[in-house]
Amino acid sequence: MALGFEPVSGRITVQDGVYQQLRHALMVGSFDPGQVLTIASLAEAFGTSNMPVREALRRLAAENALEISQNGSACVPVVTRARLDDLCRARLAVEGLAAELGGPRLTAAEIASLQRVTDDQQAIGRDGSIYELIAKNQQFHFTIYRASGSDVLFQLIETLWLRFGPYMRLLSNHVAPLMRAGTMEPSGRHVAIIAALKDKDFARARDEVVADITATQATLRTICPDVPEPRPVDFAAFGRPS
Repeated sequence: MALGFEPVSGRITVQDGVYQQLRHALMVGSFDPGQVLTIASLAEAFGTSNMPVREALRRLAAENALEISQNGSACVPVVTRARLDDLCRARLAVEGLAAELGGPRLTAAEIASLQRVTDDQQAIGRDGSIYELIAKNQQFHFTIYRASGSDVLFQLIETLWLRFGPYMRLLSNHVAPLMRAGTMEPSGRHVAIIAALKDKDFARARDEVVADITATQATLRTICPDVPEPRPVDFAAFGRPS
């Protein structure tokens, strides 16, 4: 697995190190939807025993970022249009609020940092790695959301982005050639967000963040499989006479 994982050592840090690196990889779309992740292959990639990998997979499954099969391997959730819309509804509500709260609290240095990230994105979009571009996108948005001062909102956002990872993978495969051809803006609505922040028009900044998410959703809806969600099983019905 050529994912750039770093060996993890040290009794206290092994489990957390494996978990954090896997969590980041999932969040930035390093794995294909439906991809199977085996404990043995991950342990080899991290240079650890199976135990910290098994624990990391268990934690990620508890966050709905992975699905665990009966044989102990983990699977990246498949993408569907219904799940996409559900995630984006939550993202619009939570990230819009975080942007509204965070905008007035951003310092001049942090806004300058947002500008540098956007400049980096535009350079990367021409000839760099699409995954580096996605990581920069996360850095941009999370700078604004952290400024909200709300630990609860930020934790919710991290969880939503973690579950959105398979969609970022799908998006990256679609937009990479468009960016190379110069037909898609690598930084999305980030220039407009920065302009609103500099103008201290924080309602407009929130609207631009919402527009950024909505534009991503619209692109994904054109390439996301329209697979119906499975009907929930009525376990209580088992054993009833027909």
